[in-house]
Amino acid sequence: MSREEAFPEPAGQPARQPAGTEPPSRRLLLKSTLAAGALTGLSAPIAHAATSPDCPRAADPYVNPLVRNRADPHIHRHTDGFYYFTATAPEYDRIVLRRSRTLRGIGSAAESVVWRKHASGVMGAHIWAPEIHHIDGKWYIYFASAPAEDIWAIRIWVLENSHPNPLRGVWVERGQLKTAWETFSLDATTFTHQGSRYLSWAQHEPGMGNNTAIWLSRMADPVTLTGPQVRLSTPEYDWECVGFKVNEGPSVIHRNGRLFMSYSASATDSHYCMGLLTIDENADLMNPANWSKSPTPVFTSNDTTRQYGPGHNSFTVAEDGRTDVLVYHARQYKEIVGDPLNDPNRHTRVQRLGWKADGSPDFGVPVADTVKEGA
Repeated sequence: MSREEAFPEPAGQPARQPAGTEPPSRRLLLKSTLAAGALTGLSAPIAHAATSPDCPRAADPYVNPLVRNRADPHIHRHTDGFYYFTATAPEYDRIVLRRSRTLRGIGSAAESVVWRKHASGVMGAHIWAPEIHHIDGKWYIYFASAPAEDIWAIRIWVLENSHPNPLRGVWVERGQLKTAWETFSLDATTFTHQGSRYLSWAQHEPGMGNNTAIWLSRMADPVTLTGPQVRLSTPEYDWECVGFKVNEGPSVIHRNGRLFMSYSASATDSHYCMGLLTIDENADLMNPANWSKSPTPVFTSNDTTRQYGPGHNSFTVAEDGRTDVLVYHARQYKEIVGDPLNDPNRHTRVQRLGWKADGSPDFGVPVADTVKEGA
C-alpha cells in the first residue's frame, strides 16, 4: 500500500504538489500523509535571554555549520557546566548525544548512540526530532517515531535515564506520550513557568484542513499530560502554507516580561521558515486568546548568505550565561535532487540571538558558512 493510499487527503484539502514541481521535504511528506501532529509535553527550564535588550549584536564567535547532517537540533545547557546536544540523524534510525564545555566544542565532540530503533513494532521507523531535558533529577528524551510496519503513524515517545550523566546509565523506554487524539504528532518540547510544567507539540486535529497545528498542555509528570489541550496556532498565512499547511517545532524563551514561542512553517524545502507567538508572562498560557501571532515570518531563507529552509530551532545561552543563542538547521542550497527525505544535508547551525528596543527577539538572517565543504 502506498503512503497516499494509507493516508488519503481529507475532503477539501488542497491538492498535493503537481508532478514536475519540487518534491516536498522530509516533513512535508510526512505531513501530507498524516496531516499534522500533536505531541507531548515535558519540562525543562526555559532558556533566558541576556539582561540588556539593547546590547549591540557582536560578531558570532561560532563556526557554522556547527554539526553537519544533523537536523532538528536541540542543545541543553545543564547545571554541570556541559552543553548536551541531540538532533535527527538522516538515517532516522537512532538517537545520538554529544556533550561539550563550550558550544563550539559540540562540533568536534564525540557522538554516542544512546538508543536505536526497534527492528519491528512501535518505535521502529522515522526516529525524528529528539529533545533532551533534565526534570526532577532525571534525564528525559522526547522524540517522534512510527511503527516499523506503519511508518507514517508518527507519535511522541519518551526515554528516561536516572544517571547524572546521560551518556551513561540506562535509557528506559517510558512509552508513548498520549495526547487527546491518536493522530500524527511530533516535535514535543517542555518548559516550566510560574511553577507549572507545560508541553508544547505539533499535531493534526481531526476534521481540520491543515497538516499540523501547535498545541499546549500542562503536565502531571514528565510523561503525562493533564487538563485541557489547547491550540495556539494553525497555518493561516500564505507563508505557513507553501507546499503543506504546517506549524511545527515549537520552542520557548522567556525575556522582558514575555514568553516567546518560535515555530516552523510550510514545507521543509527552501520555503521552510519560522514564525513567532508572544504572551505576557502574567497571562494565562492556556488561554489561546492571550497569545499574539506575528503576521510575517521572523526567520527565512537568505540568498546572500546562501542558507535555505532555516528552522526547527531551539534556544540556549552562551558560556557567559547571559547571551542568547539561536540553534537551528538549514541547507546550503535551494534545489533538492530527488526525495528530500533522502537528502541528508540539513546542518546544525548556531548564532547569537539579538533583541530589539521593544524587548522582542531579533532573529536577523541565517549567517553565512564559516567553514567550506570538506574543510
